[in-house]
Formats: sequence, C-alpha cells, structure tokens
Amino acid sequence: MANDKTKTENLSVESRLRSLYELQTILTEIDRIKTIRGELPLEVKDLEDNLAGLHTRIENYTASIEELKTKLAQEKEKIADSQNKIARYKEQLDNVRNNREFDLLTKEVEFQTLEIELSEKHLAEYSRQIDNKTGEIEATKEKVSDTEHVLAEKKAELEEIVSETRQDEERLRQQAKDIEPNIDAYTLNAFKRIRKNARNGLGVVYIQRNACGGCFNRIPPQKQLEIKMHKKIIVCEYCGRILIDPEIAGVSEEISAK
Repeated sequence: MANDKTKTENLSVESRLRSLYELQTILTEIDRIKTIRGELPLEVKDLEDNLAGLHTRIENYTASIEELKTKLAQEKEKIADSQNKIARYKEQLDNVRNNREFDLLTKEVEFQTLEIELSEKHLAEYSRQIDNKTGEIEATKEKVSDTEHVLAEKKAELEEIVSETRQDEERLRQQAKDIEPNIDAYTLNAFKRIRKNARNGLGVVYIQRNACGGCFNRIPPQKQLEIKMHKKIIVCEYCGRILIDPEIAGVSEEISAK
C-alpha cells in the first residue's frame, strides 16, 4: 500500500493527467455500452416489481375470500341456531299457561326471525364480495400472464445485448483498473466524485475555443497558461471538472480552436 502511494507521488502531474484522461476515455466507452442497453435494465426491474405486486394482490384477495368464507359459515350457523330456537319456541307456544308467556315466546320468535333476516343479508353481502374478489383474482391472473410474457421478452432482449457487449465491457473495466494505480488517491477520488455528479459523465475535459470542454464557460488566458504548464491539477471554477490542455488529450490546437 505504501509502495503504491510512493509510486503515485513520484509520478509527474502531466503523467497523472494523461492517465486521468485515458481513464476518462475508457469510462466514456463503458457509458456508451450502457447506453446501448438503454432503459432495458430499468424496464426489467419495473416489470419484476410489478409482477411481485400482482402476486401479492392475488394472495391478499385469496386470504380475504377465505376470511369471508369463514364468516359465511358463521352466519349459516347463526341461521341454523335461530331456526332451532324458533322451532322450540313454537312448540312451547302450544303449552302456554297465560298471556304473559305467550307474549314472551312470540317476541322471541320475532327476534330470532329478525336475526335470520340479518344473517341472510350478511350471507348475500359476503357472497357478493367473494364473487367480486374471485373476479379480481381472475383479472389479476391475466395481468400476471401478460406481464410474465413481456418480462420474458425484455429479459431475452437484455441478455442478447449484454452477451454482445459483455466481453468489451469486461476488457474496458480491466483497462480502467490497470490505469487507476497511476493516479494518486486524492485526485482519483475527486475525479470519480466529479464524474458521478456530471450530467454527461465527464470528469476530465480539455480546453476548446478557450473555454471549458464541459460547461463551455470561458477560461482566462492566465489559467490556460497554467493548465498548459502541467504543474498542478486545475479544475473549472464553474462546473468543477478537471481541465487539461488539448495536447494531453491528443488533440491539436487547431482542432480544439474550431
């Protein structure tokens, strides 16, 4: 670890800048490969999440139906219990001894009759809910089937693109890994941070038409001179990107001035 640090400290600023720009070029190519894949990885992830949500919905509907079936059974038991009570009360009506007993038994029969009517309403409501949820399950299963079909197509498409670019990406990543030891840790971390926040992924840019190649703000002549001297790492005061002169980027002054 200490040897690596000493190695980078002994490298000139110009050498580090050349390595930095080479690293940027490789990472830009990796970004291009990712662009070729487009939004497919996100689409696949969204479809997988959607599919999981549909399965959860089916599970919830199924659990709800089971709960409603339990309630149906309970209401049927209530009806049977009320019917038994009514039958028993009617038998007792044949043997009443006074009006008070007759009125009391008659009220009990009326109450149990109302209980039966209420339970029957509950039965109808629970049955309706079960039918609705069963329909929702069938509709959701159709969505699951459609989503699985689309997901399979997207996965196959993504796998084809990935397989076509995998070797190139692995090669480029290894090249980037080989270059990193030629850049001091502080500058490398700063570069990665700048690149992460940059809209186009550029952490290092060369001067074009006397302006920053990233944000295109004009660079004062004195600062341009400092950049050409390769004595220190200089960043754009507007966008924070690391600035290099065209020569390090392998671009002629004439081309960069166009």
